[in-house]
Amino acid sequence: MNQEFWRDRSVFVTGHTGFKGGWLCLWLQSCGARVHGYALPPPTDPSLFVEAQVQAGLASHQIGDVRDGAALRAAMERAAPDIVFHLAAQPLVRHSYAEPVETYAVNVMGTVNLLESARALGSVTALVNVTTDKCYENKEWNWGYRENEPLGGHDPYSNSKACSELVTAAYRASFHHQGAPWIASGRAGNVIGGGDWALDRLVPDALRALGSEATMKVRHLGAIRPWQHVLEPLSGYIVLAERLATQGRTYAEAWNFGPDESDARTVGWILEHLRQLCPGLSWEIEGEGGVHEAHFLKLDSSKARSLMGWRPRWSLAKALEKSVDWHVAWRGGGAMRDTCVAQIAEYEADAADE
Repeated sequence: MNQEFWRDRSVFVTGHTGFKGGWLCLWLQSCGARVHGYALPPPTDPSLFVEAQVQAGLASHQIGDVRDGAALRAAMERAAPDIVFHLAAQPLVRHSYAEPVETYAVNVMGTVNLLESARALGSVTALVNVTTDKCYENKEWNWGYRENEPLGGHDPYSNSKACSELVTAAYRASFHHQGAPWIASGRAGNVIGGGDWALDRLVPDALRALGSEATMKVRHLGAIRPWQHVLEPLSGYIVLAERLATQGRTYAEAWNFGPDESDARTVGWILEHLRQLCPGLSWEIEGEGGVHEAHFLKLDSSKARSLMGWRPRWSLAKALEKSVDWHVAWRGGGAMRDTCVAQIAEYEADAADE
């Protein structure tokens, strides 16, 4: 990551009120970028956006829906961004079963609206569409999925993200094979970190249960996911945007940003490690049934390692430690924007030392 690249650069972020979007905005702000945000109100209360005062460092903040193409385009015209990060999404698997129409409208047509808006502007040089590891056709195999594996998705969320990838590829081939902007997508695993209060996510559910002295409900102790701290994929998206803007065609593709092979852990391993950090944590297994969820999922990030020099810096154990540290500081009334900035600086220092 080249901090000088971002100094005074205009950046447009959709989904900036969310967990990943909030951390991304704080990181870009710390580099001196002029960050413009467009999103629905924060999806939870409390939220990272409020607790870390993300809005305080924004060049502009607009509450808006990516399904509203006209409003999105007007916001982008006002911002005149050089770089665009598209993070706005309906991000939950179980919610997608309850609200499939909303999920497809946000995740597919929201992507179309964003790409159309960028296509109409003359200022955008690089655009990164953030999707998910779940966009792959899951075959429950033991090795990581590579970027050239078939897309698919059993549930509406996963399938809608595969559709978003197809839309991105079609726009790249049809309208942006010469750039203006160069377009890429970033696929990451299950992110954890301070400030995530979303429902149906393992670490937030555990911290919620711990705070209320309740017994946590767990669905699948043996499920394996590519767990990683939120700063890991964000570092990949940031470097990818830099490379798109400065080197173009070579990086206008899909990219995986997953953890080391050793950090693809089971739900049970995560809970046992959390219990070491938080001795009061307890859980029980929910009854079988309910909606389909993948049991085994890994990412192969060798392409990003070999062609971009990107690799994860924090182990899963450290990611869990930093997540717990953040929430302990929050419960103690800490200044959470300062905590976020300090963790970003620590991550950068660890990367620089290697």
